[in-house]
Amino acid sequence: MFRKAESSPATTLAVVAVVQFMVSLDLSVVNVGLPQIASGLGFSATGVTWVIHAYALTFGGLLLLGGKASDRYGRKQLLLTGLALFGLASLIGGFAQEPGHLVAARAAQGIGAAMLAPGALALLATTFPGGRARVRAFGVWSATNAAGGALGVLIGGVLTQYASWRWVMFVNVPMATVAFALAAGGVAASAKTVRRGRPDVLGAVLATAGMTTLVFGVVRTDRHAWGSPTTLITLALAALLLAAFILVERTTRREPLVRLGLFANRSVSGANAYNLLVGAAMASSFYFMSLYLQRVLDIGPALTGVMFLPFALGVVVGSVLAIKLGYHVSAKRLLIGGALLTAIGFAWFGQISADGRFLTDVLGPSIIASIGFGLCLGPLVATATTDVAPEETGTASGLLNSSRQLGASLGLAALGTAAHDHTGDLITPETLNSGYARGLTLCAVVLLVAVLIAATSLKRQPARSDA
Repeated sequence: MFRKAESSPATTLAVVAVVQFMVSLDLSVVNVGLPQIASGLGFSATGVTWVIHAYALTFGGLLLLGGKASDRYGRKQLLLTGLALFGLASLIGGFAQEPGHLVAARAAQGIGAAMLAPGALALLATTFPGGRARVRAFGVWSATNAAGGALGVLIGGVLTQYASWRWVMFVNVPMATVAFALAAGGVAASAKTVRRGRPDVLGAVLATAGMTTLVFGVVRTDRHAWGSPTTLITLALAALLLAAFILVERTTRREPLVRLGLFANRSVSGANAYNLLVGAAMASSFYFMSLYLQRVLDIGPALTGVMFLPFALGVVVGSVLAIKLGYHVSAKRLLIGGALLTAIGFAWFGQISADGRFLTDVLGPSIIASIGFGLCLGPLVATATTDVAPEETGTASGLLNSSRQLGASLGLAALGTAAHDHTGDLITPETLNSGYARGLTLCAVVLLVAVLIAATSLKRQPARSDA
């Protein structure tokens, strides 16, 4: 279908970096525009969060299937198909006229991202199997990944204020086009694994339906108490769907979506548990700080985006430090230290006030939290793909991406609801500030749990100084 391409490690790294920047950017580029999206299309205060949930849920829920498909049908094939779908969904979403239109487009974006992200990460893992080159490659990946998330806030703010919120969707179209051209001409087709059976589509449906129902139940606690019949029934249905997913994976005659034995690998299971919590804390913190700057301090979207620049730069600094330290310090220690540093930054964020100042309420904690976050990213991905068979690298990569996106959606649902409850029915800058501060403090607590998981669950991998 595609012409044969000659690929070098440097070309592969460049393609993966562009793809990951785009996927990561799309998680945060809409955050600053949420108030304008809500007023422009008529979303409710809590309903607008589904602009984020729709993307994160389909992305996270289908990543396992995407990872399996990349191993089965070829990583380049899935990468190009995902880029085409992602770009088309972005274009359609920019022309949305009703809330349902935009939510559907975001869901389609998530499906496209679920196709391309595992293939890209698996290409990186197989192209750089070990040594110093692997440390550098995952350092570059982590920097572009984090920069996309952080710069997305700046890009979204500028586009929202000086163009329209619709451009937070349109901006993906040229990036997807460029990434498609780079991948088509610069990445060689990967070998396909032997097909042992048909893919487990039912498992993917059950996983996505279960997580969607779970998040929906948590989000609705702003209207229905945790102990209400509505909430209890919704959460019970979610548990039933997820239990059915596990049963299907254990008994299916098709090729399982994820081999449950993969979780016996401590690096895989520990890294994914850690990643789920980090995803929950980071997505929620971006959401709270974006709304704090706009709704409490009354700062415009463009300037709000500028104020996130120190965070983006700090993540890049942390990623570079992780490369340097990765030659001499184990990944486990970097994960513990990075999460601790980020937790300190979020605890500082939790001290925001209704008359806050940029230097003390934004800049200071941004520097600490972002450097810590940058220290985590590269070692986390390297750990999650350690000791994984080559034919399962796509699945392991999809699993890691899935845990992050599902963590982001669940974290935003749970912590957003907690912040909303703390705010109360009387909406003033002071009450909003109180709710956002509570949410940011809870982000720090979540990261401390991640530290505990890294300390107790991950085995210590040797540093790469002898590579």
